[in-house]
Amino acid sequence: MPTYTVKCSNFNLSHKQMNSLANDISNTHSKFTGANTFFAQVIFQKNEKNSHFMGGKLVKTKEIFLNGQIRSGRTAKVKKQLILGLRKILIKNTNLRKENVWVYLEDLLPDQMIEYGEVLPKSGQEKKWLNSLNPSLRERLRKMEKRK
Repeated sequence: MPTYTVKCSNFNLSHKQMNSLANDISNTHSKFTGANTFFAQVIFQKNEKNSHFMGGKLVKTKEIFLNGQIRSGRTAKVKKQLILGLRKILIKNTNLRKENVWVYLEDLLPDQMIEYGEVLPKSGQEKKWLNSLNPSLRERLRKMEKRK
């Protein structure tokens, strides 16, 4: 359901950092939205060297960007807690200063999304949706669920 894309400018994440970020992003999303952790996807993309500009000038500082596509229907309070929680874990895992961390959330209508081959449920109807999936897929998803 949520897809988080992480991009770094002027540095690379280690595999340990990527694993930690993927876990922390999944757990943070679950903590503030109530969604199962197995729904959270985290994708890491590399920027090519000298490919980041601001105001037409090459950026030389280390920067990290997190773009999150989430289902619409969450309150402003939940989204604020989520975005601040995401910023916190980016800082923790990279040791970057707050001003070098960028987080964006984008609401998508659930009936305009398909995951695991099915149109997504509205927020709060995940359990009913999960129970409608075929048993082998349900079992696969439950095995992915992180225990907090």
